[in-house]
Amino acid sequence: MNTWHGPHLSREPHRQLSLNAFIYPAGHHEAAWRHPESQPERLYQADYYQQIARTAEAAKLDAVFLADGPALSDNVAHNPAGRLEPITLLTAIAMATRHIGLIATASTTYYEPYNLARLFSSLDHLSSGRAGWNIVTTGTDLAAANFGLPAHPEHTVRYARAREFVDAAVALWDSWEDDAVLLDRDRGVYADVSKIHRVNHAGAHIRVRGPFNAPRSPQGRPVLVQAGASNEGRAFAGRYAEVIFTAHQRLVDAQAFYADIRQRASTFGRRPDDVKILPGISPFIAGTEEGARELEREFNELTVPEYGLIQLERLVGVSVNEVELDARVPASLFAGAGDVTDNARSRLQVVAGIVERERPTLRGLLHRLAGARGHRVFAGTPEQVADTIEDWFRNGAADGFNVMPPYYPGGLQVFTETVVPILRRRGLFRDDYTGTTLRDHLGLARPASQFAGLSQGAS
Repeated sequence: MNTWHGPHLSREPHRQLSLNAFIYPAGHHEAAWRHPESQPERLYQADYYQQIARTAEAAKLDAVFLADGPALSDNVAHNPAGRLEPITLLTAIAMATRHIGLIATASTTYYEPYNLARLFSSLDHLSSGRAGWNIVTTGTDLAAANFGLPAHPEHTVRYARAREFVDAAVALWDSWEDDAVLLDRDRGVYADVSKIHRVNHAGAHIRVRGPFNAPRSPQGRPVLVQAGASNEGRAFAGRYAEVIFTAHQRLVDAQAFYADIRQRASTFGRRPDDVKILPGISPFIAGTEEGARELEREFNELTVPEYGLIQLERLVGVSVNEVELDARVPASLFAGAGDVTDNARSRLQVVAGIVERERPTLRGLLHRLAGARGHRVFAGTPEQVADTIEDWFRNGAADGFNVMPPYYPGGLQVFTETVVPILRRRGLFRDDYTGTTLRDHLGLARPASQFAGLSQGAS
């Protein structure tokens, strides 16, 4: 029975949730690998990820999503910080699934447009149209030395390069018009070369001639995803992103972000409904609310404070070395949380808000952030989890959610078997897939090539 009683927008029977499974190898709680329900010994095995993706697909979720960074984190002593390369891994998942979307993170700072465009185009072809690219500029300077750079480029430069990078990649994907391939065996003509175009991008950061060396993929282009919440990140999202991943603790903050992004999209001549905004939610689920809170406590008791302190400092750029673990965290530590100039600052705002509202001890704050690195952690019954998802969905805060189970693989299975059926009974989520591509799942149109109708050849 639907027990949601909050205020709501007008019911829109055609509007349904988008739900992704965010795969963070052992789980999104930092101590997940220590819990007996997790399987850290399988983190470098393809069948582990294939199993998770099949669970998501059985529940008709939109996509699985893999985060990534091109460096080994310095906290590997207390957490399995290594990662498989995500596009390769998603290709293995594609071979074991038929419908689930496949979203990978890749950096505009440490790739070049042509090779990254090839990787995502190949994934889209091989999966029959299920690829999505989570565009990042890379937030850590650990990667610079791995690519022969003396330092990580500063924030403004990274975003300037990112804008050029996306423009170049999209032009490459578009450089073959949809009807360029003729396959005329009788005349011996494979392609109409007048419909294959150079892109000739020459900017301050990126130079690419083109054309691309493969025809347009099933989706035309992979779905463009973005997760930056800084001022520049929001402007970038308004211009390019078709799906936005974001982190919020409170409904009111999520509503403000949602309205801001939709307004920014409008300024670029885009339809706001063509941008899907998906906050993260990490649910601890049990038959009773107390049981769910006890499960969360189990995980928090397995945390290693040394790891949490490193994570906190990296998350917000603020040292807490002078604060005792069981002393209250002074709000003055987060006095610089006002202006959202970069993504680290936006996470600083999230943490500052927790400190101001809840006045936690340092240990309590570490536990508060252990679940999902600033994303919303919710402990409750399946009905309560469904209620909070519906509340945000109906009240202008979300088009769906990035589901971030505290532990894998069982945490996702609990969500799909207990929460998804409730959402389905409420008419909020699909009974079955109605299309074959990730764009179909998200309700996004297949974009036309920007070169459609041009007659000049690829000289």
